[in-house]
This record gives sequence, C-alpha cells and structure tokens, in this order.
Amino acid sequence: MNGVALAVFILFFLAVTVMGFLASRWRRAENEQSLDEWGLGGRSFGTWVTWFLLGGDLYTAYTFVAVPAAIYAAGAAGFFAVPYTILIYPLMFLFLPRLWSVSHKHGYVTTSDFVRGRFGSKGLSLAVAVTGILATMPYIALQLVGIQAVLDVMGVGGGENTHWFIKDLPLLIAFGVLAAYTYSSGLRAPALIAFVKDTLIYLVIAVAIIYIPIKLGGFDDIFAAASDKYTEAGAGGLVPLDGSQWTYATLALGSALALFMYPHSVTAVLSSRSRDVIRRNSTILPLYSLMLGLLGLLGFMAIAAGIKVENGQLAIPQLFENMFPDWFTGVAFAAIGIGALVPAAIMSIAAANLFTRNIYKDFLKPDATPAQETKVSKLVSLLVKVGALVFVLGMDKTVAINFQLLGGIWILQTFPALVGGLFTRWFHRWALLAGWAVGMLYGTVAAYGVASPTQKHFGGSSAEIPGIGEIGYIGLTAFVLNLVVTVVMTFVLRAAKAPEGVDETSPSDYTADAGDPGVQKELPPAVAGASH
Repeated sequence: MNGVALAVFILFFLAVTVMGFLASRWRRAENEQSLDEWGLGGRSFGTWVTWFLLGGDLYTAYTFVAVPAAIYAAGAAGFFAVPYTILIYPLMFLFLPRLWSVSHKHGYVTTSDFVRGRFGSKGLSLAVAVTGILATMPYIALQLVGIQAVLDVMGVGGGENTHWFIKDLPLLIAFGVLAAYTYSSGLRAPALIAFVKDTLIYLVIAVAIIYIPIKLGGFDDIFAAASDKYTEAGAGGLVPLDGSQWTYATLALGSALALFMYPHSVTAVLSSRSRDVIRRNSTILPLYSLMLGLLGLLGFMAIAAGIKVENGQLAIPQLFENMFPDWFTGVAFAAIGIGALVPAAIMSIAAANLFTRNIYKDFLKPDATPAQETKVSKLVSLLVKVGALVFVLGMDKTVAINFQLLGGIWILQTFPALVGGLFTRWFHRWALLAGWAVGMLYGTVAAYGVASPTQKHFGGSSAEIPGIGEIGYIGLTAFVLNLVVTVVMTFVLRAAKAPEGVDETSPSDYTADAGDPGVQKELPPAVAGASH
C-alpha cells in the first residue's frame, strides 16, 4: 500500500466531501422544494460555473482512464475521442440554445418534458425517458470503476483472496458519501466540486506531459517504443490499418451526435441562467479537447515506461504510481477519484429527474406537487446509484464498459425526436416512435452479435454496415435506419391524416431569453402542467 499517496487522496476526498455538503448553502433559494432548485441548481449558473460543470460532466474519470487505456491497447485508433469532442461543439452552438430557451419558457426539466410538449405524446416522451435512464445507468457504473481502478493500484482493499466486503469497503464508503451529499445538495454539489476536479486534472496533465517524457528520454523514444509494440502486435504501427478507417470515422461522428443526448449533459445545460451562457460555452469548451489530446499521449507513455497490466484500465494509474513521487501520485489519483464523483452525481440527478417528471408525474401521480416531485427525485437518485454499485460489484469490469457502449447506441436513437423537434414539427409523433423502436431493436441485436476475447455477446460497438460491407459504428447505422423509418412513416401517416398531438410551443419560444417579457426565472412544475 502506498501510504503517502493514500493520505493525499483521502485529504482531497474529505475536502470535496465537505464542499458537497456545504453546497446546499450556496446560492440557496427561498423555496428549495422544487426540481428547478434541487435538480437544476435554480437555473442560475453563469458562464464559468456552467463551463466547469459541463467539463466535469463530459470529461469523467472514465475518460481519464479509458482514453489513454484505449491508445495503450490499440494505438492511434483510440484518439477517436478527440475529433468527436471537436465535432460536438458546433452542434451544441446550433441546437442547445434553442433547447434552453423553450425549456426556460415552459419550465421543462428534462428532454422528455420538451418532447411531450412539442409533439403532444406521452408515449414518445416515455420512450425518450426510458432510453435516457437505461443509457445512464452503466455510465454511472463506469465512474465507480474509475474509483476502483485507483484504489486497486494504491493497494487499498487487499488482494483477490480478501473477503468481498473488506475488498469493496473503500468503494462502498465513497458511494455512501456521494449518495449523501447528492441527496442533500442536489446539482449544487457537483457544480461546486467541479472547480476542484478540473483544476486537479489540468494540473496533473500539465505536469505529466512535461515530467514523464523527461524521465523516459523524450517524445522520440516514447513514440518509437509505441510504434515497435504496435508493429509487433500487427496493429500497423502508430497509424491505424486501412480497414479501420470506417470504424474510426463512424465512431467519432456517432459519438458526437450522441454526447448531448445524454440526460446529464442536458441537465448541466438547463442549469445555466441564459442562452448566451450556452453559446459562450460552445466556444470555450474545446479547451477540454486540447486537454484530451494531451491525455491520450499518456497511453504511449505507459508503453514506453514498460507498464504491464492484465486490465488495461489500470495502465494509467499504474503509470502514475511508477513515475511520480508518492505525494503527487496521490494528487493524480485524487483527480481521477473526484473526476468520478462529479459526473456520477449529475448522472444520478438527471436519471432521477427523468423518472420523476416523465414516469411518476405523467403516469402515476399527475397531481404531484413540486415538493413531492423533489422528494421522489431525491429517493430515485439514491436507487440509481445503488443500481450502478450493484452493477460494478456483481459484474466483470469489461461487461460494464461494453454496456456503456450499448448505452451510447441507445441514446443516439433519441436524436430525431429531440434535435428534429427543436427545428421542425414536420415529423409525426408516431413516426418518431416507430423510428426509435427500429433503431433500438437493430442496435441492440447488432451489438448482441459482437463477440470479444472476453465475452460472446455485447463485446463491442462496431459491426458490418449493411449494404456497404465496411465495419462501422452500430449506433450510427441504427440512427440512419431510425431516420429513414421516421421520414417514410411521416409521409404515410400524413397521407392517412393520422391525428397529431398538440404543440404547446410557439416559434418565439425557441429564441426567448431570461430577460424577455413572459419568461420567468422559475416556472414551478404545477404551473407548467396547468399550461399544457
């Protein structure tokens, strides 16, 4: 056990725990018993708070561990995460200010709220909500996997023969703390902790990108060692083989389209105080993509440093353990650990809001008060985290990763309803539901048929593209099928004069800002429901 690293890790963990509980007093509202306050931080965050919150939300512990781990194992193909995070910000600039405006005007808390209001369809809203919850669960689990990787490298919990309770006790403690301050402070807790998380990550990467190459003889030696390894493995050296180009391109594009479909991404967006905050963030968030590119180089450094691990997720924590002084190893591990707590909190809040607004209120208790909604959302956020914890403790870590990949395939199928609905009412609600069902079915079946060295099913997210013969991202193929079915069915249903739902929005709603007449800072759910 690395006692010094563990002590530094515990020190930072205790600091953010205190911050998490104190966050309930930060920007405290007169009435805290509403989802606007607990689940969206009062819709009051400015440019920099939103920037840190979105950064903490999108660039997670899993990113910190998995991106360089993918490069460590597969070479330059692992860099797909860099172009996809570059692609997403122009898209963000295009559609998220419109989503913020209409949500602010009508008091929408979730994407499903918007879909229900735009298309007048509780069924379509339910489909989007269920998809969001299913896609979020394994994503939360992966944050816990990130914490566990750090604990394993530090030697906390004992070896493989240790009793399961003793071995997993540190993770259980981290989970308990996360659950407690999320329940107490809502979205304010991860928003405040995100400042610490991102500062630590930038510090660690800045030091690593300078210090480790000096110890390894420079980047020439690092790239040479990586190239030799990939050539010996038949991976084509530093440059991916020709046959993998379709996979790389479709995975980058599909991941970009899916990123802001996730409920936690939208939750962070809707917590901002104006549409201009979103527009500004679309211009400064690419700074994280620069960080991500530097982070990916750690995979090459792990090869040059001779890191040998059976589980690739441990490569970067082990690199830090071997290369840094003990005290700075603790700082690096704290960055990864805190990098798991922030997104896990936001994800659990987002999933809870979806259940509360679009399942509990829409189908179980339509007359629920704002206070009742907040109470249910708090309880569900706990259940979501318990489910993620069971997922991590009861299944192989590779399975958790592959289910997160499946979640990406699923969440992309909500794109036509959400983004399409922000720009046009032409799509028929039943056509959108049919397209969603086809995309979900095809994506799930295709992913089920993918094998890997460790499992027979759900072994990856790429398969042959029908009609083209190239290997590509399953999620993007399913999305294209989804869109084709939606368009064709819309023509058919409009020709048949099938009934359309009532659109409760108006064109001016999509460009409204906080200071515009008729736009309230907070519209309680009961009022929003009465206006439907």
